[in-house]
Amino acid sequence: MGDKQAEAFGPWLGRQLRRAGMTQADLAVQLDLTRAAVSAWITGRAEPREETKRAIAEALGTDPASIYNRTEDVVMGLPRHWRHRPAHLDGGREYGNAAAFAFDADLSVLAREATQNSLDECHDLSQPVSVRYTLHSLSGESLSSFLAALNWQDLLRHYESAAATDQKVSRSLRVALDELSESGTLVLLRIDDYNAAGLTGPEYGDGRFAAVVRRQLDSHKQPGARAGGSYGLGKATLWGTSRFGLVMINSTLSLPHEGRTHRRVIGRVDLPWHEIGGEAFAGPGWFGEPDTEPGHENVSRSWWADEQTVRDLRLERPYDAPGTSFLIVGAHDASGDAETLQEMHDKLVRALADGFWAAMVSGRAAHPMLEARVMTLRNGQVFIPEERVDPHAHHPVLSRALQAYLDGNTVAELRSSDQVAQIEVPLVVPSLRNVIKAGEEPTKHSAVLLLTPTAEGAEGVNRVVCMRGTRMTVNELRPRDLPLGAISFQAVLLAGFATGRTDPDVAVAERFLRASEPPDHDRWDRTEELTSSYERGALSRLREFRSEIDRAVRQLVGRREVESHGGPAVLRELLRLSGASAGGRRAQSVATVHNVSAHVEDTGGWQVRVDLRLPVADDPWLLTPVAKFDVRSGGRPMVAWKSLAASQNCTVENENLVIAAGVRAATFVGITDPSTHPVQGGLARLVIEVQKTRGGLG
Repeated sequence: MGDKQAEAFGPWLGRQLRRAGMTQADLAVQLDLTRAAVSAWITGRAEPREETKRAIAEALGTDPASIYNRTEDVVMGLPRHWRHRPAHLDGGREYGNAAAFAFDADLSVLAREATQNSLDECHDLSQPVSVRYTLHSLSGESLSSFLAALNWQDLLRHYESAAATDQKVSRSLRVALDELSESGTLVLLRIDDYNAAGLTGPEYGDGRFAAVVRRQLDSHKQPGARAGGSYGLGKATLWGTSRFGLVMINSTLSLPHEGRTHRRVIGRVDLPWHEIGGEAFAGPGWFGEPDTEPGHENVSRSWWADEQTVRDLRLERPYDAPGTSFLIVGAHDASGDAETLQEMHDKLVRALADGFWAAMVSGRAAHPMLEARVMTLRNGQVFIPEERVDPHAHHPVLSRALQAYLDGNTVAELRSSDQVAQIEVPLVVPSLRNVIKAGEEPTKHSAVLLLTPTAEGAEGVNRVVCMRGTRMTVNELRPRDLPLGAISFQAVLLAGFATGRTDPDVAVAERFLRASEPPDHDRWDRTEELTSSYERGALSRLREFRSEIDRAVRQLVGRREVESHGGPAVLRELLRLSGASAGGRRAQSVATVHNVSAHVEDTGGWQVRVDLRLPVADDPWLLTPVAKFDVRSGGRPMVAWKSLAASQNCTVENENLVIAAGVRAATFVGITDPSTHPVQGGLARLVIEVQKTRGGLG
């Protein structure tokens, strides 16, 4: 899309008159026409003839081409200033932006919220969204020129007043001002996105621009969209990460506003209530041109900046694709984890990789949803080169699993360590309140679980990463009741739009899961939106979904019954009972372990419950359960039983199991003796062998 498109004549002319300080009557007098004629042009009921347009150009002091093109304001150079919202007349005061306290001022939180907002605003779904995080340390002349472009001296008196009280935000501002003065260094963080919608819409009415720049708790998400957020709080992390509560914005629009698309610039500062010279201010302030529109006179509005201005403000966008650049002034990591530029750079890379690795994975026929890069500058010079965030470098196993799904290379049952198993996980979505139709059943959605083996001790082992929407990571689950000796694995759960499907149930599930997320979007649980929007039982459906995830994992990693030619495994199934019975009795078949559950008690001992399945036999069984600790090399050290008890269809005699002839199932429970463990019970894998007792029956 080109930078400039002709704006409708009426709105364009009305704005030029206001910027020039002329009334419709003034123009009518100069043109020797009636005021009604000018009014008809401005309201769009009529348009002047060509010779009249030339006369209008002369009255405005411009050339006729400006009237025909209508791509720029002819009265340029209105002074830009900071205008702060007056205090409330009822005496109400806000000592800071409450929305900013909904999140920690942490770079990883910022990366998650800002990048998710960029993904939510993807413009062309056939191409990835590109985000670039640029840290920039300024000092000396570079700092001075930047502060001058920012009208810092005008802003400083508001900072000094706001920092004079003993409120929380005021104390933080005082520290930030003192450190800037002492160090002479300021850190900026610019977040650029491309192939995003940009801040479209009017200055004050409904639209993306007003939702971000003017309003709180306005997410401006479209119904049925693949949005990650829903509270309108995520943008507050931008201001929360600034030590000065100050963010400058430059947006390239996907839809023209006032005939323009490039370099829509404005700044916003969030301060606590303060007074200057007896005049009280509510806190928020905006940097822009004074508005001339009736009802908004002198309000600081966005302006169409020239290229030099955006360079001076460190807001230049090197690519023409639509999107927005947010410049966080005085960026910091309040957690204390990242204080140096290198630490901040590395933390941003890790945060992008951890939160959005799935969105950056591509397949043979599927492009990535996101591309991310991080770079660090010092006074305009490269300090740390640009680093592309590679999902396969940071999360290789999970990335391989998702890529297998995108390429259609998954299997139903694991046979080797490099395979990725896929299984459906049912989610029942209850009906929305007040929209239930007679005979209507709850919607059934099939989420997708991807699971692949991984090395023991790997990061994220035996976890399920859950995601929806644009593959945003919501949380990580540890599956419950895994079989003892199950393979180590990593898994991904895709729900809603993250499945890549377009069936009707997908949008229904997406809306339901999004309603179940708190502002941090870090779990699926009870929320006010969930209970107020859905019929009773919504929370139970979420709990059932969690149980289905556990069940699906167990189905993929649990040991199956071994055929007669089977052998030992990490968690042993029953050994073959070999030999034919005397007197011509038929040979006994194989007995197997049907199920094993185990946990480490507070005492340090392993408690195991073993369910056995036994074939028909003419003689009783005499078996000896043996507990060993698995080690990487050498023999497995045996550990003693602290107790061994029969649970079903068996008895225990001298630590042996006695099972009567004809019994098809039996269960026993054992607890190991911690004093015989070579290492702590929770630090080793337990192996159970159920052996034929020497010299025993049969």
